[in-house]
Amino acid sequence: MKKEVISADEAARLIKSSDAVIIGGSGGIGVAESILEALESRYLSSQEPKQLTLIHTTGIGAVTHHGLNRLAHEGLIKRVIGGNFGLQLPFMKELIVGNRIEAYNFPQGVMCQLYRAMAAKQPGLISHVGLGTYIDPRVEGGKMNEVTTEELIELVELAGNEMLFFHAPQADVAILRGTTADEHGNISLEHEAATLEGLSIAQAVYNAGGVVICQVKRTVERGKLNPHMVRIPGFLIDKLVIDANQPQNYAVQFDPSLCGETRRPLESISPDPLDERRIIARRAALELFPGAVVNMGVGVSAGIPNVTAEENLDGIFTITIEAGVIGGVAGHGLYFGSAYNPEVIIDQAYMFDFYDGGGLDVAFVSFAEIDINGNVNVTRFGNRNDGAGGFIDITQNARSIVFSGTLTGGGLEVSIEQGALRIKKEGKIQKFVSQVNQISFSGQRALERGIDVLFVTERAVFRMTQAGIEISEVAPGIDIEQDIAPHIPFPVKIAQTVKTMDSRLFCEGQMGIRDDILSRAR
Repeated sequence: MKKEVISADEAARLIKSSDAVIIGGSGGIGVAESILEALESRYLSSQEPKQLTLIHTTGIGAVTHHGLNRLAHEGLIKRVIGGNFGLQLPFMKELIVGNRIEAYNFPQGVMCQLYRAMAAKQPGLISHVGLGTYIDPRVEGGKMNEVTTEELIELVELAGNEMLFFHAPQADVAILRGTTADEHGNISLEHEAATLEGLSIAQAVYNAGGVVICQVKRTVERGKLNPHMVRIPGFLIDKLVIDANQPQNYAVQFDPSLCGETRRPLESISPDPLDERRIIARRAALELFPGAVVNMGVGVSAGIPNVTAEENLDGIFTITIEAGVIGGVAGHGLYFGSAYNPEVIIDQAYMFDFYDGGGLDVAFVSFAEIDINGNVNVTRFGNRNDGAGGFIDITQNARSIVFSGTLTGGGLEVSIEQGALRIKKEGKIQKFVSQVNQISFSGQRALERGIDVLFVTERAVFRMTQAGIEISEVAPGIDIEQDIAPHIPFPVKIAQTVKTMDSRLFCEGQMGIRDDILSRAR
């Protein structure tokens, strides 16, 4: 049966007041921007629809504009349930931090797995992800502000184990994006940098009796699509919107190396400048070993893929990105969630199944705050309430974790003089604190589970032990009493033998660590 092609404005008019709308996308990947723009325009001109519930797996936007930032209008939204809000700052600051809407943060993996449960008409999802963190109802229950009071997460016990039960929300409308649709609505995603969870969302909304709208770049005759390339079957689709100019993400119109059409030469990826962030990324990369399956996150850790490309480490380890991308060189900034030269792209929920089951050897992530108990905060700081994204799924289940960040923030200036690190100006913000503002990672739970935890900064490396946080390495030129201790408001243990951080970290050019990595045991 042929599917009706409608305009973005007509698609926006299908959404009714009080509807629960699931919006697909990650960052700028897979985002139906034309429909979101039309929805904003409709609300601004008519004040309709009102009181929507928005549901999204992770952040959607280009930080200050686009994506869900278009919907940051009081009255349009009543409630949001999302995996992350850091790519939609106006939406987050004005509506969530401003206490103008109800807001819940579920871990990113929970979100995409929850759609599968909704498709199967299950009442919710049971998971261990979030125990001991602010997701746990004994802590905050994933509630993001003071006006959010209803409990959507319950603590339950199954077979003697504590688990969390995440309630399935209502689902009335799905807004998705693909590349090509045939006349019967079958959707292929060949130009998308990730496939995400469009199929699960479409199934969930279809089985709830809702409306599934998909924006695509082009249409073809029935039978022209290779069935192996079709990711969403046409019977799940109600309406199609065509945007021939939809960009691949918010940073580039189309880069064929992000979707596997071509390969990008690694030498075309420029190394980052030798500053504190690159020093940290280099030291973190030394934790790689042959055959390791890893994840590399945002923040300072986003610089690690550039280090591995510069050091010719391709093929030694396998990088995975929570959006479902495997292999290649991970993108960062507005490219996060994608990779140059990916080897495999799977649906996001399957990647999180792997993560939640403990498949990751090493997780490379960043930190905003660390406290005496080894708890880490990456989700609430200053006037931001970003949410976890995939951080909790990843850090709660990996075999080892490398947290990366500067010792202080907000104006830190360093220099490298004759191979030694000098602190020219100390940052105003203390990263090591007596108590974190929000528990995104539970140090106690990690110790109980035997997870190896390392904290890498530009001037020292710390290891979490049963006796507390311990300094194990110090940068050349750094004095513990003068440059480290004054910036940590709790006692830190010093290893019996404190090593000097590898001198190659502080030199321009390649470090030549390929042989070192190859010699490391798994």
